[in-house]
Amino acid sequence: MDKGHFLIDVNSEEILNLKEKINILEVKIKEIETKLFPFEQELRNAIADLLIEERELTILYKEQKKAKKVKRLEQKRKGKNYKESTGIVPVSKKTEVEKANLKEKKRLYKEAMLYVHPDKYSMQENEQQKALEITKKLIEIYQNGSLEEMQAFHAHIFGGNTTMSFEKDSSLVKKTTSNTAYLLNEIERLEKKLADLLDSYTYKVLTTYQNPMSFVEELKAYYDDRIFKLRKRTRTKK
Repeated sequence: MDKGHFLIDVNSEEILNLKEKINILEVKIKEIETKLFPFEQELRNAIADLLIEERELTILYKEQKKAKKVKRLEQKRKGKNYKESTGIVPVSKKTEVEKANLKEKKRLYKEAMLYVHPDKYSMQENEQQKALEITKKLIEIYQNGSLEEMQAFHAHIFGGNTTMSFEKDSSLVKKTTSNTAYLLNEIERLEKKLADLLDSYTYKVLTTYQNPMSFVEELKAYYDDRIFKLRKRTRTKK
C-alpha cells in the first residue's frame, strides 16, 4: 500500500453500532414523513383560501402598524421638546474568542474540503457520490453549525469513517478529536427530529383521529376566528 494512502477501518464495533443507530433513526423518520407530509398537504389544500386571506391580512396589519409608528414619530417631531436622535446605533463587535472560533471553523472546512472535493473523484462514480454527500454536509455545517460541529465532522472524515479512500496527511490524524463525536451529534440531531415529528399536533391527529380529515373543520374554525380579528384590526370588510 502507498504511504500516501490509508485503509479505512470500518470494523470498529463502536462506530458500526453508532452508524446502525443512525440508520434506524433515519428509517423511522422517513416512515413518519412519508405518511405525515402528504396528510399535511391535504389539510393545506382543504383550507387554501383561508390560508391566503389570513396571510394577506397579516401583512396588511403589519404594514398599518408600521405606518402608525411613522405617523407618531412625525407628530413627536412637531413637539417643542423633541430632540432628533443622533442616529448612532451601538454596533456589537465580535469578541476575540468568536473571531478565533470562526477562523478555526473556516480552516477546518477548507482542510476537509480540499481532501474530499467531488472533482477529485471524477473518474470514480461511487467515490464521487460519497464525496458529494460529504461536501454537502460540510457546507451545511460551515454555514449553520458551530465550531464544535465542524471539529466533530472533521474528525469523522479524517478518522476514516466515511468509507472513502483518499490521500491523507498523517499530521491531520493527530489533530483530530474523537472520531465518534460527529456520529454522536448526528444521533442527537436525529433523535430530536424524530421527537419533534412524534410530538407534532398533525401527527397526533393522523394517528388518533378515526377520520383524520375531520380535523379540517377545526382548522377552518381557527382561521375563521383569526381572520375575523384581523379584519377588525385592519378595518377590512369581506
